[in-house]
Amino acid sequence: MNDIESIISRLEDVAEQLNDVAMSILSEAIESGETARPAQEKRVSQARRAVEKAIQHLKHD
Repeated sequence: MNDIESIISRLEDVAEQLNDVAMSILSEAIESGETARPAQEKRVSQARRAVEKAIQHLKHD
């Protein structure tokens, strides 16, 4: 595995972890009766999308 493949693998792990955190935040919000999407979940999801975008950039180089 070269350096780029290693970085891609780690980024994929981070994206999965961010997704898990976002789902946890949403679940907690639903359980507590919140009706709006939590701001923290929005930030985590935005970070996940940025990581996924970085993965795509690295895969296409």
